[in-house]
Amino acid sequence: MWYTITMYGLLLVACAGAFALWQQQSVTETTSQLPMRLSGKLDRLWEVAQESLRDRRYLRAEKALLTILRVDERNATAYNRLGILYAKQKAFDDAIECFEIAQSLEPSASSLHNVGLIYYETKRYDKAALAFEQALAMEDKLAARHIAYAKVQEKLGHSKKMLESLERAAKLEPGTQTYQLLAEGYERAGDHKKAQRIRTKMQPQPTSAQSPQQHRAQPDPRQQPQQRITVPSQQVEQQPSTAYYHPPAALPAPAVPT
Repeated sequence: MWYTITMYGLLLVACAGAFALWQQQSVTETTSQLPMRLSGKLDRLWEVAQESLRDRRYLRAEKALLTILRVDERNATAYNRLGILYAKQKAFDDAIECFEIAQSLEPSASSLHNVGLIYYETKRYDKAALAFEQALAMEDKLAARHIAYAKVQEKLGHSKKMLESLERAAKLEPGTQTYQLLAEGYERAGDHKKAQRIRTKMQPQPTSAQSPQQHRAQPDPRQQPQQRITVPSQQVEQQPSTAYYHPPAALPAPAVPT
């Protein structure tokens, strides 16, 4: 009798130990699967946010981005995209706040440039100039940034800084658009000789099959309507260089705010 009870007791202890070991393994397996499941969910949320921004389904995009931030509250990329979304809806104060948070989490020229564009649209030109200057100090190889800065300097009445920025843009990306903007800048500053030299660069060179008379018959570009310096409203950079109205690249993986 005593022997039987002892055997039953040992059996119960063995069963309890086996159950505890199985439960521990199950918890470990489940825990190890959580990062994979979470990563898959976040990937899907990024896809939803990107598709919704492209299709202008802003409420859906906002919900997806806010869900991402509930999981990863230090995701600078999510804040940057949320700023893009608010800027598209002209909720500029909210957009600035998102871009500034993104900048504090992950300093980048893109976030600063985005803030500058919003300050420009809201006619806060001093703040726009400061934001563009900070962005250029970090990364100055994009002509679009210099053009944006030139536009702000024009609004502030600083012709010299405007021309310097347009000259830099034309050096970085020589072409019809940058030359046109530079020529018009010289015209407004009263330097017609430099404006004419730039316009000459824009004229197509005569080919061997084209007679001098045909070349001279081309219209004088000075008589054509001028185009004011503009900061394209759709111009924004993304990662690592981003503009706020539409991201030019696919959204990165959410694991790290790249």
